[in-house]
Amino acid sequence: MRRSATEAIPVCRDGSIVSIDRAGARVPARFPLFAARIPAGFPSPADDYVDQGLDLNDLLIRHPAATFFVRVSGDSMVGAGIHSGDVLVVDRAETARDRSVIIAALKGELTVKRFIRENGRAYLVSENPDYTPVEVTGDTDFEVWGVVVHVIHSFR
Repeated sequence: MRRSATEAIPVCRDGSIVSIDRAGARVPARFPLFAARIPAGFPSPADDYVDQGLDLNDLLIRHPAATFFVRVSGDSMVGAGIHSGDVLVVDRAETARDRSVIIAALKGELTVKRFIRENGRAYLVSENPDYTPVEVTGDTDFEVWGVVVHVIHSFR
């Protein structure tokens, strides 16, 4: 089930993926970066200075030609900190490992799940107990479409 990176792919019926967008041309997205790490308690006034700029492309995108942004819908991955409306940074050049969060093409549709290998078997597992794991066998129409490398989550 190989498709070109720009070919339209149906989203999963459970609504777990709303849209897919390719990472755009590399336009600098530079923001101030404070030199000190910010503690969860009270920061020191002495640490209140900017050391350098931070380019979000450098932080979020390792393989520009293989990176896509995917908007999520639904609650199947809330236990992994992925909520409806979040944007996932997905790298198609990364290799899925045991326990990776992936975008899976399952029966021709895309969904976001945790990829787990256990006792010689592979499973796609939701991070919500309301959803049943799916065992991936040799007969399953399945492909790892990409590996989720970041979650952009808004508090608004």
